[in-house]
Order: sequence, then C-alpha cells, then structure tokens
Amino acid sequence: MAKIGIFFGSSSGVTRGAAELLGEQFPGSELIDMEEDYDGVDQFEDFDVLILGSSTWGQGDPQRDWVDPLYELDNDRPDLSGKKVAFFGAGDQKTHGEHFVSALGKMHDLFVSLGAEAYGYTSTGGFDYEHSLAERDGKFCGLAFDDVNQEELTEERVISWASQLKSEMGL
Repeated sequence: MAKIGIFFGSSSGVTRGAAELLGEQFPGSELIDMEEDYDGVDQFEDFDVLILGSSTWGQGDPQRDWVDPLYELDNDRPDLSGKKVAFFGAGDQKTHGEHFVSALGKMHDLFVSLGAEAYGYTSTGGFDYEHSLAERDGKFCGLAFDDVNQEELTEERVISWASQLKSEMGL
C-alpha cells in the first residue's frame, strides 16, 4: 500500500479545507501543514505519493509557508525519482486572473525537475482567467479551485479529483 503525504500551506483556511477533504478520500494518508508539521526536505522522501497544496499569491507565487521548503528543494536537489506527485490549490480567477493558480505550475516544474512523476491534470473549462503558469497543453497541472467566485464547486471538484488520482496512480 502506497504511503501518501498531503502537504499544504494555507493562509485563509481554504487550501487547508481542501487538504482535509483529500485526507478523507485517502484513508491512512498523513496531513502535513507546512507551517506546523514540516521538518525538512527529507520528509518528502518518507512518502510514495506526494499531494501538494498551495494557494497562489502576489505574482503567481506559492503560499508563504512553501517559500523556504521550495528554496531548499531547489538548492539541495534531492532525487525524487519514483515519487508520484499531484498538485492542488486555490486562486481567484476574477481579481487575480493574470496569475490564476500559477503557484501550481511553479511547484510542478520544480518537483518534476527533481524526478517526480506528475499526475492529476485537470480541465481548464469552467474557469475564466487571463493567464496561468499552471496551464499545460490546455489543462491545469493539478486541481484548481476558486472559493471566492465558485465556492459551491470546490467540494465536488476535490472529490472528483481524488477519484481521478486513485485511478491514475493505481491506488
């Protein structure tokens, strides 16, 4: 049985809520709050599957609790070959449509460059935004949701995405 770590950074509680819902969909998974529970880069190596959550801030940046860990990963360059990774996160497609969920794209690129294999690409349909660094060949490189403008869709999106990940990853 694959050991699953759900790592998340959350400032307003939206990404935390999605992480907790994902935890319910993956019984036995471990929730790691990047502010309170993260111990260092080696912690990623403890899991077979990494499900990583971050909202997008500023100019498309990951949530603040991810800043130091991502910098450390980029500098230490651990080998994450054999790890399955998926990304989820909140954004505001109307107010911040020029960088909608771009943090997912930045995180995706770093983890893939370290050898992890990315799963969980989702449709960009149903969103109205200007630009996103998370877009790859017409899809998001993970689960995007917008609790500001589409809160009523978040739970359904998270549950559906969890089923997609189970199928894609053979969990």
